[in-house]
Amino acid sequence: MKRFIRDVWILTVPYWRSPEKWVAALLLAVIISLNLGEVYINVLLNKWNNDFYDALQEINKDKFLAALIRFSWLALSYIVVVVYKTYMNQMMQIRWRRWLTGSFLDRWLDRQNHYRMQLGGNPSDNPDQRISEDVGQFIDLTLGLSLGLLSSVVTLFSFLFILWNLSGAVTIPLGALGQLNVPGYMVWVAMLYAVAGTWITSKLGRPLINLNFNQQKFEADFRFALVRFRENSEKIALYKGEGQEKENFLQRFTNVFDNYWQIMKRQKTLTWFTSGYYQIATIFPFLVAAPRFFAKKMQLGGLMQTASAFGQVQGSFSFIISAYTSIATWKAVVARLNGFTATMSETQAAAESPDAFRPVFAGGAGIRTGNMTVQLPDGKLLLENINLEIGRGDTLLISGPSGSGKSTLLRILAGIWPFAKGTLEIPKDATTLFLPQNPYLPLGTLRHALCYPFPASANDDTLREVLTLCRLEHLTGRLDDADNWAHVLSPGEQQRVAFARAILIKPDFIFLDESTSALDEATEAHLYSTLRERLPHTTTVSVGHRNTLKTWHDKAFNLGG
Repeated sequence: MKRFIRDVWILTVPYWRSPEKWVAALLLAVIISLNLGEVYINVLLNKWNNDFYDALQEINKDKFLAALIRFSWLALSYIVVVVYKTYMNQMMQIRWRRWLTGSFLDRWLDRQNHYRMQLGGNPSDNPDQRISEDVGQFIDLTLGLSLGLLSSVVTLFSFLFILWNLSGAVTIPLGALGQLNVPGYMVWVAMLYAVAGTWITSKLGRPLINLNFNQQKFEADFRFALVRFRENSEKIALYKGEGQEKENFLQRFTNVFDNYWQIMKRQKTLTWFTSGYYQIATIFPFLVAAPRFFAKKMQLGGLMQTASAFGQVQGSFSFIISAYTSIATWKAVVARLNGFTATMSETQAAAESPDAFRPVFAGGAGIRTGNMTVQLPDGKLLLENINLEIGRGDTLLISGPSGSGKSTLLRILAGIWPFAKGTLEIPKDATTLFLPQNPYLPLGTLRHALCYPFPASANDDTLREVLTLCRLEHLTGRLDDADNWAHVLSPGEQQRVAFARAILIKPDFIFLDESTSALDEATEAHLYSTLRERLPHTTTVSVGHRNTLKTWHDKAFNLGG
């Protein structure tokens, strides 16, 4: 329990120390005030029960009508309080979620944590779900359960004294020992009833915590498989791999189904108990208070008020029972978010440790490596004693057999591969651009795809000129068309868009990893020639297998010896 409270504290406290803390504190104060107002109205309604049912028993029309008018005002007040309590609660949720989502995105994207986490041996599963869904659930459940607990505590103390005074004392005969007078006996009965129910509920419902945790994971895995299928639809169609993909989908959904079946069975058991618990609680106060009513020690209004007060006290004591399913979900969400936070912290700590490999931003004009040793994420040695000097404006071709580490070396030079030792010097304030074999094309307009990762500030004439240079003149009229360009364009067109991007951005260093593999040799020659002509001072480092690439590079580095 202490660990869980600590985990909730770790996730909660940053928001209350953020620049939004004063607005958040004001909203919370308003929400708490409205909760207290709701409890106060319930106290007044409890007293109204006495007057209303006494009027019925006395067949007093005037008193009956006065009670109805009073109820109208109480009901209207209650409706206003509930509406604005819900509205303010939702305002608090969305503001908190906006801040916490931004905080998670900052940490996930900072220093390429998202990439390093994928390379690590134990990456957090489905970070997209944790940011998009778990954050919202955490805030919703944290506010809901916290305010629910506060309301239950206030309700308990508000009705405790009412029930104590209404229930009177009961005498329990003890035989030879005499008798025992128990004042406010219905308070003790409500407490014992709720404590027993809470203990049984916690025993029956405890497995739901792990089941809910696993359910979220299995659902996310299934959804990820469907999204990945959609993104690779053409490749799968070419392979005619639909049968295999269906088996994969069904296997993942089997995890969803089996785990949900376990949740159903556990919730059925829990519902059997809680339903019986609340049904008995409905009639229980009448059974306990009936002897005093039939002894004419209280009127019908007193009986109804006593039953209402008992229900409020017993309901407050039973908060854990009524909220147990939400608590189980909350604990699962907290565990997932804290696991994600811990993984990000570990990755960030590894990147910031004194022994971590990181580039040195020097004042030179080129890139230099010294006694570079490159490893795979599992620690296996890939390259060693790599010493390179690449000056401003140089063109270097890295070649070698498949699996020799060409692409990994390129990632080292680009400064994103963390598993290395030695030195890497990169000119300070130099702009770099990486052109992978499968370029990334963001969702949105073609204009934004061309300028990525910078804002689309180039004018239309410039964009059309660059598209024409890269033999994409058929796209010049579609600059403002929004589409999934990774699906619309062929692999060759996507690679030409990447070259157009390089010409627009004019980086100091370009790293090309098999960037012309989908192009014919004539188009490849045209694009490299255009790069040289338009970017004469840009350093170009290429990885490729084609002999034709040698023509466009002044230096070569062969990892095969």
